[in-house]
Amino acid sequence: MGAPAFAVPTLREVVSNGHALVAVYTRAPKPGGRRGLELKKTPVHEAAEALGIPVFTPATLKKPETLTVFRSHAADVGLVIAYGLLLPLPVLEAPKLGCLNLHASLLPRWRGAAPIQRAIMAGDVETGVDLMRMDEGLDTGPVAMREVIAIRPEDTAGDLMHRMARVAARLATSGLFALENGALHFTEQASSGICYARKIDKGEGEIDWGRSAVDVRNHIHGLSPVPGAYSILALNGRLERIKIFRAEVVGMTGAPGTILDNEMTVACGGGAIRIVEGQRAGRVVMPGRELMRRESVALGAAFMPPGKSSCAREAPT
Repeated sequence: MGAPAFAVPTLREVVSNGHALVAVYTRAPKPGGRRGLELKKTPVHEAAEALGIPVFTPATLKKPETLTVFRSHAADVGLVIAYGLLLPLPVLEAPKLGCLNLHASLLPRWRGAAPIQRAIMAGDVETGVDLMRMDEGLDTGPVAMREVIAIRPEDTAGDLMHRMARVAARLATSGLFALENGALHFTEQASSGICYARKIDKGEGEIDWGRSAVDVRNHIHGLSPVPGAYSILALNGRLERIKIFRAEVVGMTGAPGTILDNEMTVACGGGAIRIVEGQRAGRVVMPGRELMRRESVALGAAFMPPGKSSCAREAPT
């Protein structure tokens, strides 16, 4: 049971290691394409079809007829990774051995929807993947297996997701073999250190240059590649939204938001960040120095403080 690309390596690894998947559950196709006229399947949906596995896309798991179908699979265990739907108790109890969840954090820290992004934005130096038994709470079940992963200064959420997806796939297969052999043992989560990773909102994207350079970099990397952190810059007399996807902290100072050199180094409340990858609305992603050259950005130009303009154009995601 899963939906995004993050879950696909787990699906493929489970199949390649000889486990028989009786069904895949994912989110229903949504309108996509440039004009929204195509129905776009989730990455898990497409991968499951390629593997010849029956796919189910209920909008909710709470309807009696949906539960009847779910029970009819007679599954030994349910494996959940980034599914996005709540599993009611009758679904959790339907498989003979219950449901396992692969969660992308070191529980109980960052329970919830966006653990990878929130860990980076908070400046955590490590995260990980936990294999846990699901209960009715939000990521509250006991943990059986864990792998810790360092968060590097250069890591974006996209980078970290890619590494963690491979870790989750390994844990899934190891956990299923242990479960099959009666060797998967669970430990209750700690009662301290609990925090929640609320869903990322586009309204969080605007950069506050008054924060420290490290905080600004973490904000940028936590929202990269989507929805993308941004700031407003005047280009040729027009306010433009500039998305920033990668940045590095450098030892320079200046008035917050001011561009300090031709490498597109921007001063923060403490220190500065160099824009490694940025994008003007309607243009391709490019290094900051190239963005400055192409758009004729002058030294000393300044990004606007947050909330000062709602009229800038937005680059397509």
